[in-house]
Amino acid sequence: MSEYHLKLPLSAQDVQLLRAGDTVYLTGPLLTGRDAAHKRLIQLLDEGKPLPVDIRGQAIYYVGPAPASPGHAVGSAGPTTSYRMDAYTPRLLSLGLNCMIGKGRRSDAVRQAMQEYGAVYLGAVGGAAALIARSIVSSEVLAYPDLGTEAIHRFTVKDFPAIVLMDAHGGNLYESGPEAYRREAGQP
Repeated sequence: MSEYHLKLPLSAQDVQLLRAGDTVYLTGPLLTGRDAAHKRLIQLLDEGKPLPVDIRGQAIYYVGPAPASPGHAVGSAGPTTSYRMDAYTPRLLSLGLNCMIGKGRRSDAVRQAMQEYGAVYLGAVGGAAALIARSIVSSEVLAYPDLGTEAIHRFTVKDFPAIVLMDAHGGNLYESGPEAYRREAGQP
């Protein structure tokens, strides 16, 4: 397992470099969105309309940040469960989205699309929402302000911590992690 300090947006080379289990620290612009925003994006695509944000080459964090306290860009900002976006994700990956950040397993369809289009899925630690918020230096609403904290934001992050859960090569920490543990514990 390796550790990387990477600039957002990630390049295709960055995505190809990463492997399940690697630690990353991200710096730069990061989109946010949850299921309600994803549903609206897909509706626009179905209607042949342009998206309110350009997702090509971008990273999206599945989060609905708590309101900011004085002196902070956002409040607590822990990840939401990613499978809620699985129905929408392959289509967004086909349009150039190359990085997703959340928590939990993803569907086989998402995994296949990640390999086909060259994308990576990163995990943020759910219990560390206040700590994660410290790496968010600014926040701006880009689309769907009526969704409140679930609107699409652009965060600027500095050394945002994450773990590569699934890589563009089919690596999946949800599979390889338990296997490695069983080997080390001498279990079949």
